Amino acid sequence: SNMMTCCSKVICKGCSHANQIREAERRERRLEHNCPFCRQPVQGDKLEKQRMKRIEANDPVAMSHKGIEQDKKGDYQRSFEWFTRAAELGDVEAHVRLGLMYRYGDGVEKDGGKEMYHLEEAA
Repeated sequence: SNMMTCCSKVICKGCSHANQIREAERRERRLEHNCPFCRQPVQGDKLEKQRMKRIEANDPVAMSHKGIEQDKKGDYQRSFEWFTRAAELGDVEAHVRLGLMYRYGDGVEKDGGKEMYHLEEAA
């Protein structure tokens, strides 16, 4: 699933794919990117503000997405912190990501027990 950071709506992979097709057609006509839900233009600085607003409201999905962002940057310590906070609030994706971090030792010491714990919590 994907979270639209402008309005914090979560969409499934199929809907995300359909939106990507729609957005490709919009790019061909040189139109700006719009959210499929709120129809607002998606702007970089507003996205981060909206995400942080959702995090302050204890939204585990927003926390998990922040962890993914940090993971992509290679900042495993920060991603671990965001995934841990999201997992404590019951986010399944965060449990999966934590399990994989423990499996591969990304930012944490490899630990099969903790890996299994988080993967079982996600199941």
